[in-house]
Amino acid sequence: MTQNLIDLELSAQSLAAIDAALATLEIELTPLLGLDPESRRGLTKMGDKSEAFCRQAVVAFSQNADVLPRNFDLPAYQRDLATLDALRPRRQRLDRLQELLEDSEMAVGSDLMTASLEGYAVLKVAGKGTGLDGLRQMLSARFNRGRRETVVLEPTPA
Repeated sequence: MTQNLIDLELSAQSLAAIDAALATLEIELTPLLGLDPESRRGLTKMGDKSEAFCRQAVVAFSQNADVLPRNFDLPAYQRDLATLDALRPRRQRLDRLQELLEDSEMAVGSDLMTASLEGYAVLKVAGKGTGLDGLRQMLSARFNRGRRETVVLEPTPA
């Protein structure tokens, strides 16, 4: 093999521990909300400047609760900010793990594909007449392209 980007072997014990940790996350994060694309589009978004505004607002509202309308739920508003502060660093950690998982999966796939192509190239040359024709033909199916129908457009009469 000329390429070996990653050489990773996860033990059964490691996989069991990872699965247990994921199960715990799934249980503990059950209250999380899922949104469909249409709902996402319709939401008011909070960017960096908006977050600063919200943080200033919570201070102002907390100090002047008496001027807020009666139906304004200040404790819920304060909980939302606390929830944001609690969720964000955990999401960032999960994002980093997600990126590492995707990159590792891609590297393993690339290693596999590169090694497979190398082995197939050798098999095509060295495997002739050694009883490997069926195997070689089976592997060649990856490269067979179906016939593409050519569409010929006839000029329209003027």
